[in-house]
Order: sequence, then C-alpha cells, then structure tokens
Amino acid sequence: MAKNQQDNSPELKVASGDGKPVQPGKDRKFVEALSRGLDVLRAFSQGSVILGNQDIARITGLPKPTVSRMTYTLTKLGYLSYNQQLEKYQLSSGVLALGYAYVSNLKVRQLAKPYMDEFARQTNMSVGLTCRDRLHMIYVENRLPPEATLLRMDIGLKLPMSTTSAGRAYYCAVSDPARKLIDDAMAEKYGEKWPTIKEGLDQAMEDYREHGFCLSLGDWDRNINSAGVPIHLQDGTTMVLTCAAPSYLVPGDKLRDSYAHQLAMLARDIESLGV
Repeated sequence: MAKNQQDNSPELKVASGDGKPVQPGKDRKFVEALSRGLDVLRAFSQGSVILGNQDIARITGLPKPTVSRMTYTLTKLGYLSYNQQLEKYQLSSGVLALGYAYVSNLKVRQLAKPYMDEFARQTNMSVGLTCRDRLHMIYVENRLPPEATLLRMDIGLKLPMSTTSAGRAYYCAVSDPARKLIDDAMAEKYGEKWPTIKEGLDQAMEDYREHGFCLSLGDWDRNINSAGVPIHLQDGTTMVLTCAAPSYLVPGDKLRDSYAHQLAMLARDIESLGV
C-alpha cells in the first residue's frame, strides 16, 4: 500500500472533476489547446451521442468560437463526424481506434480473464474489471457465468464513482491527497447530496479497512448488489475488480459474508501475476 502514498502517485495526475475543463494553473508544460480539444471529445460522454457547438460550449464551459475551431479540427482528424441534416457532431471511428488500442494492450485484462471466468462460474455473478475516468469508473472487461443474461456490462460503460462498489473501492485504495481531490470534486458536483454520498464512502472505508473490500447494496441500483476490491498494478495504477448480481439472486448478507471475501482473494491472486 505504501506505493500509493507517494506524492507522485498517478491518481494525483488525473483530473478529478467531471464535465468541465481541467485547470492547469501555472504548469508551463501543459498544452491548453490540446486540453480543450480533449474536453470537446469528453463532452460526448455526458449522455448525448450527437451535439452541436452550442451544446458542447454549454457542457464544457468553453467559448463557442473556440468550440467551433475544435470541432472543425477534430472532424478533419477523423475523431468527429458532422451530420449535415442536424448540423451537429458525433464521435467518429478515430476515437474507437484509440479506445481499442488501450483495451487490447491492457495486460491485466488478458491475464485476469480465466480467473474472472472461474469466479463467475462458481458464484453465478457478473465479474468486472474497471478503471477510473475522473468521477466515474469504466469497464475494461466483464465476464459472465455460462448462460447468464443479466448484468451484461459492455466494455466502455461508465459508472459513478460515488455509489458503486467499483468507485468506492478505488476511493478507499488511493492516497489521502488523491482522496481529498476526489472529495472536493464530488462536493462541488453533488452539492446538497454530498453529505449522504460521503456517509456511504465513509462506510466503505470502514469495510475496506476491516475486510479489504467495499460494497454497494442497492446504492447505485436498488436491485443490484455488488462488491469491489482494488488491484494495484506494478506501474502504480489502481484498478478495481468487481462482482455483481441482482439482489434477489445474491442477498447482501451472502455477498458480505462469502462472495466478497472470495473476490478479495481473487484480486490478490491477480496482483501476484505481476501485472
């Protein structure tokens, strides 16, 4: 755990907030134009698949003339496509190529698959591997038990960090300075809801310190129970292994007393692979 307490932890280098441009401060190495272009692309992850310049300006807070130049450039580069009938933009295949390159070259994903498959078969639960994106967690792998049709989480699906077992496990595993950044960003994002969310995160910290896992028992979706355990990669990155099932199939006490402990052991096994 000591490696996650360093001031140069990767978690401290990742923007904490959602839906607005990163503030680089006085960092002379920071390329603001590039940051704005990426913020334009991120706007398409806020819910709508097709956006106009005015929509993007509202989401990002960027001036509309800046957005117009960015969308023009990103279209020329193949990261956006323009719908002439709607006069709006959508993501293009260039973005897919980047995402596929990341997922396909993720060593831990390849090595963990057989372990995840076996766990899914034994418990009849969906087993996922997630990474952080600002205040969300993203699935990079999801394995299901044979003949299962429930809780199929597509690669690339985003879940809120605040109420999911994946997000809570990540929150508990990072350094105190990184966790403070997340707290500040969540407090700003959720406003009046933040005290209730913080109670759930504080409970998750107690579970993590005592048992090594975090739970979400109907907190994200009232019909779903899930557990999450962090995995620390050799490059300092933290990912989270999860298991989830409908609450009528796996009650909370069964998850807490049995499957979550098994998941924690599985996470340690995956870490021992040296990924």
